[in-house]
Amino acid sequence: MKKKAIALLLVAILSIMTIMCSGCSKKDDLLLLSDLGGVYAWDFDDLDLSIEVSGSLTEGVAASISTEDDMADTPVDTKGVYSNKLMRWGIRRKPGNQTPDADPGAPELIAKYGGIYIGDTSQKVIYLTFDEGYENGYTPKILDVLRDNNVKAVFFITGPYLKEHQDLVRRMVEEGHTVGNHTIHHPSLPEVSDEQLEEEILGLERAFKEKFGKEMKFLRPPKGEYSERTLAITQKLGYTNLFWSFAYDDWYRDKIRGADYAYQMVMRNLHNGAILLLHAVSKDNADALDMIIKGAREMGYTFGDINDLISN
Repeated sequence: MKKKAIALLLVAILSIMTIMCSGCSKKDDLLLLSDLGGVYAWDFDDLDLSIEVSGSLTEGVAASISTEDDMADTPVDTKGVYSNKLMRWGIRRKPGNQTPDADPGAPELIAKYGGIYIGDTSQKVIYLTFDEGYENGYTPKILDVLRDNNVKAVFFITGPYLKEHQDLVRRMVEEGHTVGNHTIHHPSLPEVSDEQLEEEILGLERAFKEKFGKEMKFLRPPKGEYSERTLAITQKLGYTNLFWSFAYDDWYRDKIRGADYAYQMVMRNLHNGAILLLHAVSKDNADALDMIIKGAREMGYTFGDINDLISN
C-alpha cells in the first residue's frame, strides 16, 4: 500500500507539472525535474555553442566585465552572500612570449576560490586543454597525436558529448587524460539558480562516474562567464575552476585558416606556465597539434599534468 501511495503521489505531481507547463516544450518540461531531465535527454542542438569564449582574446583590451544593467534579471543566491555580477574571463596577449595580462582583480578573485588560469611562470612548463562542446570529427586525430608524443591533456565535455561519444571519452580516460566538466547544457553560469548550477555540474559528474568510475574535479565555465557566486558554489562542490592564459577564436566551423595559422598563433603566444585552451572542433588545431608539440619542445618547453597544479 505504501508503494502504491508513493506511485500515485508521483503521478499527481507529474500531472500538475504538465498542467502548469502545458504550453512548454518537452525540453522545458525536463528542466522542471530535479535532475534537469537527466544527462541523456539532451542533444547538441539544445546547446548554445555559437560563442565559446565571450571575453577578450586579442591584444589591446583585457577581459570585459558587464554593467549592473546586464545582470538585472539574473537570479542570485537566496542569502545574497556573494556578488553575482557577470564577469567574462579573457586575457590581453603580449609579444615576445611574455606572460599575458588578465583583467585587473580577476586573477585575485578566482584564486580566492581556488581557481587557476596559469601555472608557475618561472618554469617553462605548459598545459594543454581542449573544450569539447560537440564533436566535429577531429578528436580521434588529436588523441592520436597526444599518444604519439606522450602528452597528457584535459578534455572538457558537455552532457550531449558524454551521451553521443562515450567511445572517445573512454579513450580519453584509458589513455591517461583528464576529463573535465563543461556542464550538461553549456549555460552561462551566473544566469542559472543555485539549484540549477549544482545540477548542471553534479548531474554530468554522476553520469560520468557511473560509466567510468572516476570523479571530475576541474570545471571550465561555459563561455568563460562566471561570478563570485558561481566560483564560491563550485568550490564548495569540490571543483577547481580552470580558466586559461591563451585562447583564440578557433571554434567557428566556417573559419578554416590552415594548420600554419594555428601553429603560428600558438607558438608566438607560448609563455611559462601557459594553460592553452584549444577547441577540438577546429581542423586547424588538429592538423597543427603535432607541429605545436614538437615546436614547443624545441623552444625548451615541457608539457605538464594539470593535476600537479592542485596537488602541491
